[in-house]
Amino acid sequence: MTTQQPEHSPLGKKVDYQDHYDPTLLFPIPRRAKREEIGVDEAALPFAGCDIWNGYELSWLNARGKPQIAIATIVIPAESPSLIESKSFKLYLNTFNQTRLDNDQAVIDCLTRDLSHAAGAQVLVTLTRPAAFVAERFAELPGESIDELDIAVDDYSPDPSRLTAHAGDIVEETLCSDLLKSNCLVTGQPDWGSVTVHYRGARIDREGLLRYLIGFRQHNEFHEQCVERIFVDLLRQCRPEVLTVYARYTRRGGLDINPWRSNDPNASAPVNLRTARQ
Repeated sequence: MTTQQPEHSPLGKKVDYQDHYDPTLLFPIPRRAKREEIGVDEAALPFAGCDIWNGYELSWLNARGKPQIAIATIVIPAESPSLIESKSFKLYLNTFNQTRLDNDQAVIDCLTRDLSHAAGAQVLVTLTRPAAFVAERFAELPGESIDELDIAVDDYSPDPSRLTAHAGDIVEETLCSDLLKSNCLVTGQPDWGSVTVHYRGARIDREGLLRYLIGFRQHNEFHEQCVERIFVDLLRQCRPEVLTVYARYTRRGGLDINPWRSNDPNASAPVNLRTARQ
């Protein structure tokens, strides 16, 4: 396993799929450079949070060679020094396909060890087995949608100057949008998502917020980086007392990534519920 720049990852390259266990395929990418770009000091993060990954294509063989399946949920802390490039994550999960493991706990232990090593921090892994699939639920992100605002848009870059707040009007509210679209940092392929913003402080101008979010439409960054950019821009421009930003992106390669960032000391990680588009 190597830690390199995004352009050296498997993204956008032809690869041979392996079906026997190989953790060396995981490709960590340091968070530091992109955080420095938005003025964030890793030694004093302005948020806590996590990245919630769901893997829908996990399969392995039991001790007798019979295929097993599960949905894997992996929670990577935001304070980890590295994120994991998603195609390498997919390639790694594929290496379980012809690998024999004694039981579910052996799978969890293996995933936890390898992903924690790649991220540089302890990750949490859970499996949902087929008997529990019937209990899986869907829900849209909380908040009042701003998507029906009748605005004109002619710029598709995330401009923080669009974010303003009305200083004399203090509120606590949750706003959401399904119009988030960004592009992969390496391949430029579209990433589709929904985002919710909860804050307490001066009322944020909704039209400006919507224009800002739409501005990611031609912006190239990984999911986690986009959410941190949104958080930091809102914090600096609007100065809320507390702020939480949470996005859920549609899946690619059997994986979805759902970053959550908050400076609210009373906030806890969201319940991992898929949206309709996921």
